[in-house]
Amino acid sequence: MTDSTASSSASYAAAGVDTAAGDRAVELMKAAVGRTHGPEVLGGVGGFAGLFDVSFLRDFRRPLLATSTDGVGTKVAIAQALDKHDTIGQDLVGMVVDDIVVVGARPLFMTDYIACGKVVPERIAAIVEGIARACQQTGTALVGGETAEHPGLLAADDYDVAGAAVGAVEADAVLGADRVKDGDVVLALASSGLHSNGFSLVRHILAARGIGFTDHSDDFGGVVGEALLEPTRLYTAPLLRVLQEPSLAGAVHSLSHVTGGGIAANLARVLPVGSWVEVDRSTWSPTPVFRILSGLAGTSLESSEGTWNLGIGMFAVVSPEAADAVAAAISADGIPTWRAGTVSTAARDLTGFEQGAKGVDGGAVRLVGAYAA
Repeated sequence: MTDSTASSSASYAAAGVDTAAGDRAVELMKAAVGRTHGPEVLGGVGGFAGLFDVSFLRDFRRPLLATSTDGVGTKVAIAQALDKHDTIGQDLVGMVVDDIVVVGARPLFMTDYIACGKVVPERIAAIVEGIARACQQTGTALVGGETAEHPGLLAADDYDVAGAAVGAVEADAVLGADRVKDGDVVLALASSGLHSNGFSLVRHILAARGIGFTDHSDDFGGVVGEALLEPTRLYTAPLLRVLQEPSLAGAVHSLSHVTGGGIAANLARVLPVGSWVEVDRSTWSPTPVFRILSGLAGTSLESSEGTWNLGIGMFAVVSPEAADAVAAAISADGIPTWRAGTVSTAARDLTGFEQGAKGVDGGAVRLVGAYAA
């Protein structure tokens, strides 16, 4: 090593960046990442860019690429408080890859980005191993990523995670509002809990009651933070199996991932203008964590319908003839699924309905009735 190289290296270390720790983190995660690779992935881990063979797209009539990007949000604050980092990766994959399947696309590959105050190899590896496990479950290759050390900008134990994925779908198989018809059945697919939305409200509620993430609570069934870290349910594989089942061809018309914005707004985005749905609250009982948090806040469950999923992680709008078969197939894959409403195009007063969302001029949705006990 020359004097100038040694000086440069020493200066970078003095600034708080540990390149050796970054290399160690890569070594720790290599096996987990490699398990997501099929023959389509070229070059392995560590290249400047990930390579994915898409020769199979030549067999498509008109291939379309679908892409999505997202993060985990302030849920990472709970992982940091508990020093438990092996589930947050599944949250990231759920937020990103389950948006890909909404249009009917099969996810192909994903990349991740982790920004941290200090690279702790074991912590970074735990995050990426969680990402890799979830990628395996969704059939997604993890082809690349970046870990960036930002001393002075982030505290030593702080980090944030984000990711992006790409999928493929035949143009004439794209799901969306244009396929939805009067009389279609709205199926609700159960969530595993909070998933990765509304954690700023969660943190506000707990702070107001003086409850810490590491506190033990009988209501939460143990350590508060561990209950809140329940990972996001993954819907991609079960939904793709339904979409690829010959006997159910064309049965699914649109899908909605219930994330930021809550229940009504996300469903409205995948309904055609002029249609409406009343989602019947009596068809399900919100997951206990939502009742506990609402009780702590002294508010109703209904008041958080625009923030939390309240037990519904995904909607499937399907033909009425196939609704029972689709629900049975998804339920058999381990995701409780039930009828929550019916699409109508009949003229009516839409006062009190949520109409469209996030720039989409969609249908109208409102929740009615009382939640099941």
